[in-house]
Amino acid sequence: MALNRYRLKHQVKSGHKGAKLAQKLLESPDRLLGVILLGNNFVNIFASSIATIIAMKLMGEAGIAIAAGLLTMVVLVFAEVAPKTLAAIYPEKIAYPAAYALTPLLKVLSPIVWLVNFFANGFLRLFRVNVKNADDNHSLSHEELQTLIYEATSQLPEQYRSMLSSVLELENVTVEDVMIPKQDMYAVDVDQPIEQILKAIQKSPYTRVPIYRGSLDEDLIGILNLRRALPVLMRSEVTLKDIIKITRQAYFVPETTSLNVQLAKFNDNKRRMALIVDEYGDLQGLLTMEDLLEEIVGKLSTDAKAKPIEETVAFHEDGSMTIDASEFIRDLNKAYDLSLPTDGPKTLNGLIQEVLEELPSPGTCIKIDEYVLEVIETSSNAIEAVKLSTYTEVKRKKVSND
Repeated sequence: MALNRYRLKHQVKSGHKGAKLAQKLLESPDRLLGVILLGNNFVNIFASSIATIIAMKLMGEAGIAIAAGLLTMVVLVFAEVAPKTLAAIYPEKIAYPAAYALTPLLKVLSPIVWLVNFFANGFLRLFRVNVKNADDNHSLSHEELQTLIYEATSQLPEQYRSMLSSVLELENVTVEDVMIPKQDMYAVDVDQPIEQILKAIQKSPYTRVPIYRGSLDEDLIGILNLRRALPVLMRSEVTLKDIIKITRQAYFVPETTSLNVQLAKFNDNKRRMALIVDEYGDLQGLLTMEDLLEEIVGKLSTDAKAKPIEETVAFHEDGSMTIDASEFIRDLNKAYDLSLPTDGPKTLNGLIQEVLEELPSPGTCIKIDEYVLEVIETSSNAIEAVKLSTYTEVKRKKVSND
């Protein structure tokens, strides 16, 4: 019963005979317990009877109490506590050899075991206990799998544990959480001279560039794959018609799509880039396969314009930190073990403005959960920098000043 079921399944697949017998026995725990306890109780009762007879012959009726006390100690130490503790510590070393003995015993004693289980299971059914669904208790929930990764896989490096945890989190993260916002998208407007268009394409830090006319929202032509477009772009004379001809139709995805679903869709549609739209069909941003993979493996070095999060955060001696307000809250939580709310706005700028319902002036402070956020710098339409401290740090600092 103390066997690790997942290790047991692995050893069964490896062809271990003892593991196969043990797994077969565990498929019917009521029958396994029936045969074990049948033998266990028979031996204990038989030993008690023998000890009583011997004590009566040697010491009379007074010997019965002495025999009961001595037999209790012997059974507890040598037949219960010691062997069961050993089996709990080394379940595989005990269970697999025992399976060779228990399997034929179960076959021989099956009529008696069936009769015992018939009454025992019938009694349990009075309390609505379904013995047949006992195996369902070994399935792990999402939270239990997370605990298993961090507690039972200490031999794995922290990087790999983080990756496994991130894979489990993909279903809880939407494309909106990791997309590149529309205002940060690199796109080329073809409503300009061809020379300017070619220069803009050449300056692109990405291999795939959205092409539009006038406005991204109103007239999106398609996606230009620079790698495939290279033979055309290398010609001495390139026209706008040539560029438009080699663009591919844009691939749109709702902003509520979870990352695990989107990963499968990228593979099914043979795409590496998707444009994110809201419920009204308005463009919200852009998602690439690299953005999605970064949620699993961490930041990649393929983004020529991306800044490491460390470059947007400055630490102070008092434990506080100054942060670029455009940083994603999820990235900050992940990088610095914070617990800022992620169920609303995606950036610090959006979070503060949602709480205050206005664009605050520098020096404004608000408390969100256990954190104190102070607006350091603003522009005409956004918060630029924020100082973040924990409420405990601020309170301690105030007491020391007083």
